[in-house]
Amino acid sequence: MALSDADVQKQIKHMMAFIEQEANEKAEEIDAKAEEEFNIEKGRLVQHQRLKIMEYYDRKEKQVELQKKIQSSNMLNQARLKALKVREDHVRNVLDEARKRLGEVTKNRDKYTQLIEKLIIQGLLQLLEPNVLIRSREVDKDIVNAVLPNVAKAYQDVAGKEVNLKLDNDQFLPVDTTGGIELLAQRGKIKISNTLEARLELIAQQIIPDIRVAIFGRNPNRKFDD
Repeated sequence: MALSDADVQKQIKHMMAFIEQEANEKAEEIDAKAEEEFNIEKGRLVQHQRLKIMEYYDRKEKQVELQKKIQSSNMLNQARLKALKVREDHVRNVLDEARKRLGEVTKNRDKYTQLIEKLIIQGLLQLLEPNVLIRSREVDKDIVNAVLPNVAKAYQDVAGKEVNLKLDNDQFLPVDTTGGIELLAQRGKIKISNTLEARLELIAQQIIPDIRVAIFGRNPNRKFDD
């Protein structure tokens, strides 16, 4: 039985409505899947950027903490160095005051003469040379000449050897030398300095730890005193 035009149009409309519905459903499905994939990718990108930001600020925080530690360490070291410098300045002031008072030794002629004699004998026993040149301050040459015979005898008694002593009348110790003598042998190749300044410097190296303790007290963290 042949369909009428009206029936054909009705079926066509029905088919078009079905196709349109299928297309709409498919479009909605595609949109939903695209939205889901978009949200997943957006979440992944956001999380990735969040982690990068967190890592960035974590590094910055660690850098700040490191800078704080370095700055604190530098400031602590500077404070320690300043404290050490102040302590050493105090110790050096004590030694400088001792140097200033060295000249008082020479004011008592008898005691200074005995000191010159002992300093020469000590130097001779270090040298153990048969010919020794004695160098003194120009103002002390009379004292040195006066003690040379006694010194030679004392040296012979101790060392069992004779020694030829001579005062250097061509060259004297610098005028700013407080006192004492120098002994030269082997044409000046060997020299022993027994000036008062040299003796003080030698003693200072030995007593500086005691000076530190006397001024500042004993340091509980110090293992060695030199």
